[in-house]
Amino acid sequence: MSNHIIYIGLDDTDTLESRGTGSLARQIAEELGAVHVVSGVTRHQLLLDERVPYTAKNSCAAICLCLQDHASLGDIYGQVRALMLANLEPGSDPGLCLATESAAYRTREFGQRVKKELVTQTEARALAAREGISLEGLGGSQDGVIGALAAVGLAAWGEDGRYIQIGSSRQLYGLLPVQAVIESGIHAVQTPNDESIQQGMVLADKLRPSRRKGFPVLYVEWEGDHWMPLKID
Repeated sequence: MSNHIIYIGLDDTDTLESRGTGSLARQIAEELGAVHVVSGVTRHQLLLDERVPYTAKNSCAAICLCLQDHASLGDIYGQVRALMLANLEPGSDPGLCLATESAAYRTREFGQRVKKELVTQTEARALAAREGISLEGLGGSQDGVIGALAAVGLAAWGEDGRYIQIGSSRQLYGLLPVQAVIESGIHAVQTPNDESIQQGMVLADKLRPSRRKGFPVLYVEWEGDHWMPLKID
């Protein structure tokens, strides 16, 4: 694994009245993409439990970034932090995390736990400190540090969540050939039982491919005369 790949995790940046964390993550990715290569932005579903004070669906977001050789992790962190603070929503509890690929991968089990059980800020902060990961709460209760750390671990694991930004896929709409979908930046189109799809038309509105083996995979099912995309975490 190369330290030139980093993961940036965000969580709890929103309120019920504001745009979601995914929207802010895509804005930040666009800013970073002016200099670096954004490999994708992913959404990860965390535990849905009444004991967890989440806003809407308790999801977090991760940005996968391939850095230029001259890049400073401190500069990247400062840039993202400034963007988050500039878009801070009163009443939110935002958390920010930045980790190298290798460090993020070592937190994958933590991310898997946050999907299934209650986890504390203390645990998140202690793990980040042990792994040399930058983790910070930027407002409110700072509970967002839990989801922000989970986001980088789950994204680096490569077997969780779905892409909310990859290549030019968000610009697609209508019925398009499978090949056009793949050319937009999606690695493969297949059925839930892993049958590869090479032909036919896909309804390309709001594609949200799953992250599998570190790649965007669009799951589909046949509906009438075309392939219908599925949202599978």
